[in-house]
Amino acid sequence: MTNRVVKFGQLDLTVDGKKLNIDDKAPNFKGKVEDLSDYDFYESEEGKVKIISAVPSLDTSICELQTFLLSKNEDNFPEDLSVITISNDLPFAQKRFEKEKAISKVKLVSDYLYEDFAKKYSLFINELKLVNRAIFVVDKDNIIRHVEYLDQNTELPDVEKALEIALSLTK
Repeated sequence: MTNRVVKFGQLDLTVDGKKLNIDDKAPNFKGKVEDLSDYDFYESEEGKVKIISAVPSLDTSICELQTFLLSKNEDNFPEDLSVITISNDLPFAQKRFEKEKAISKVKLVSDYLYEDFAKKYSLFINELKLVNRAIFVVDKDNIIRHVEYLDQNTELPDVEKALEIALSLTK
């Protein structure tokens, strides 16, 4: 299996798997949502353009900022755009975050139980059991149209570019 090094501040950590690329089929995955029910990516987001924002934990300033940048214009999201933030936070913590930050249209999905998303998207940080930072735009046919893997978890992806590409694929 392919192994690559990512940074978490000054720490060198490892992530297994091959990076996904533009034009790859986005893998289906399951996670947990706030009521502890299962979330199925394909089923839940059928017929929509998707932005998947992967963050290690919403309880950090950079992850919070990444989520805020996606949610700040959520009132203007078209009906066929779905924005999903996925982390290893427990669904209870995600629900608290959603309420405290007044987020209503960005879906929060937890990868804590299955680690399905992180492993299928080559984002599982082995030493910390967290999701490495990344952003994906997936079209209505589940084809990746934009991807940005970050090798340093203290940096932000280009959220504006992801939004621009996603909006160009709607309607």
